[in-house]
Amino acid sequence: MAKRQQTYSTQADQLKDDLRHLSETVEELVNATAKDASGEMNDLRTRAERRLKDTRARLEARGERLYDDTRDSLTQQADACDRYVHENPWTSIGIGAAAGMVVGMLLGRR
Repeated sequence: MAKRQQTYSTQADQLKDDLRHLSETVEELVNATAKDASGEMNDLRTRAERRLKDTRARLEARGERLYDDTRDSLTQQADACDRYVHENPWTSIGIGAAAGMVVGMLLGRR
């Protein structure tokens, strides 16, 4: 679990760096537009487009990895829950009944 948190923290830091680079490029583009230098403007636009494409690609890849990791984690947790219920059916019935009573009591107070 700690390893996943470090991985997510690292990914969050990379995302922050990507967004910082993108914002710096956009800021440079805005400053260059104020000067209205066509050669410099084209260079900055090219750099902005390239960074934007790179950032989008990285964000899509990270989003897919995060989705896959989350799906795998939930699948493992559901499998563990299923195994527990099959190995301890009476305990599971008791837990379900207790949870039902608590929910019923809370709803009955309304």
